[in-house]
This record gives sequence, structure tokens and C-alpha cells, in this order.
Amino acid sequence: MKEFKITKNDAGQRLDRFISKAVPLLPSSLMQKYIRTKRIKINGKPAKRDDRLCPDDLLQLYIGDEFFDKTAAAPDHYGKTGEKPQIIYEDDNILLVDKKPGVVCHGEKDEESGTLIYQVSAYLAQKGEWDPKNENSFAPALCNRIDRNTGGIVIAAKTAEALRIINLKIKEREVDKRYLCAVLGRPAPERGVLTGYIFKDAVKNRVYVRKNPVTGAKPAKLEYKTLVPGPELSLVECRLITGRTHQIRAQMADFGHPVLGDGKYGSERRNKAYKERYQALYSYKLAFFFKTESGVLEYLNGKSFTVGKIGFAEKYFNYDFR
Repeated sequence: MKEFKITKNDAGQRLDRFISKAVPLLPSSLMQKYIRTKRIKINGKPAKRDDRLCPDDLLQLYIGDEFFDKTAAAPDHYGKTGEKPQIIYEDDNILLVDKKPGVVCHGEKDEESGTLIYQVSAYLAQKGEWDPKNENSFAPALCNRIDRNTGGIVIAAKTAEALRIINLKIKEREVDKRYLCAVLGRPAPERGVLTGYIFKDAVKNRVYVRKNPVTGAKPAKLEYKTLVPGPELSLVECRLITGRTHQIRAQMADFGHPVLGDGKYGSERRNKAYKERYQALYSYKLAFFFKTESGVLEYLNGKSFTVGKIGFAEKYFNYDFR
């Protein structure tokens, strides 16, 4: 028999989802059987798969020890030194991290040391703010993702409650993100709204912009504003109204002004001339404007954050974006 004392980072989860994380060696079908046969209990009473766990609940699992052999030994590699994330802001609940182009948010395994989530997890473990050996189901998590070759602000949650709130606020569009990009040519008009429909080819990992709705395509809309116009390159700020795969890159290319350095939607000839290693696109500004209850994160309402430096903005435009 194995017991779990439910912590604040475990609370609020459905029983079956908690067990799938805390006891990953237990097959889902067998877990459902054990629930039906009352071999899984909460505070001594038979549990149901959709029961919500509460702080200080005692979860008892009357199952074989073989399902706990590997989960008993939590990974200790987070204690090793390694590359630290570039932190823009930090408090008890969240981190805002400046992800550099070339860094992936997640790998096949979150333990891969080159990923952003590994850097965040290792940083918090080394600070003593997160101990994987004493957590049942929670690990630091990224609330938003940015493509490998794009840079910008990523929100990392330190607690399960912060993760739930931020994920909800992003879904409800109460987190505003602005992007800077260097595009080829001079947009005309210099500011406006781009609309269309984006169709994703999952096999090619590429999207296509359509003017009219087609089967499988989703509406796409973004606002753009030219900050520094130029005959060869222009610095443009974009705000996504919808969030689609590769949306800024695809829509700006369809507009006739592809992002500099974009090997998928841009100009190979022009990219070679500028010798840019990554696409000149950066999620540079983030603001919280909560319209609904935000719980322990209410103090973030109305705050905005900007990265300290963007290479292509300084290199080509000498632009002070702060």
C-alpha cells in the first residue's frame, strides 16, 4: 500500500489525472479497475475517478509495489550546474524568461539539458524552490511556447495554482503579447490589420494563407504597425488577435513583406545577403490585463514587461524599443 499526502500543488486535480502523473507505471485500464474495485481510497473512503483532490487529503493506493519502483527515485540531475535562463521578472508564483533564438522550449524529454524547461527546472531546483523528490505530480511548467528560431518572453509557472490561472488568462486573451520583426521592404499602408484563413500542413510543418475560407483553415487576424520604415528593411510591431501556427511569418510573407531570416516563408536570396542565422522575430513585450478573477496573481494586473535587448532591432535600426 502506498499513501500520498495531497499538497497545494496537487489539489484541484481529478483523481485519475493525478494518479497518471504520480504513478506513471500504472496502466490506465488497471487504474480504472482498481478504482472500481475500491482499492484506491481518499481519506479511507472508496474514491471515484472524477473526484477532485483537496489539500491535506490522504490518498491510499492498495496496489502492487512494482508500480512504484521507478517513481520512488526522483531525478537528481537538476542539481547539477548548467546554463541558467535569462530572467526578466521573478516572484513566488511565476518567472518571465527571455528565450533566445535557437533554444527549444521542450524536447522529447523535459530532462534534456538544452531545453528551456530544463533550464527553468534546474534553476528552481538549485535555488531550493522546487524539489522533485518531494512533489507528487507537479513540475515547473511553461505557459506559452515560442518556436525554436524565434526569441521572446516565455511565462513559467512555479506552482500548480499559478499554472492554472495563467493558462486560463491566455485562453481568455487577458495576456497581451507584442512582437517585433524586421521585414523586407516597406509595408504600405504603414499600419493596418491583416486578415485571412490559415491552413496547416502537418506533414510539411508549414501553413498556407487563404483569402477565403476553405476546409480545415482557421481565421487569422493580426495588427501591424511600422515603427521604422525603410526601402530595404522595416521594423514592424505585430499584435496577434488570433494565435495560429507561424501566423506572423506566414501573413507578413503573404502581405509581400516576409520576415528577414525566415527560411520557410521568406526570401532565400535576401536572407543570404544579410547572413542572418535566425528569423528576425521576437516576442518582446508582455502585459497582463485581467478582466476576471485572477486569485493569487491579481498583483500582476496592469503590469507590463519588456526584454532588455534585441539584436536585429539595434543592428539594423538602432531602435530603442523600451
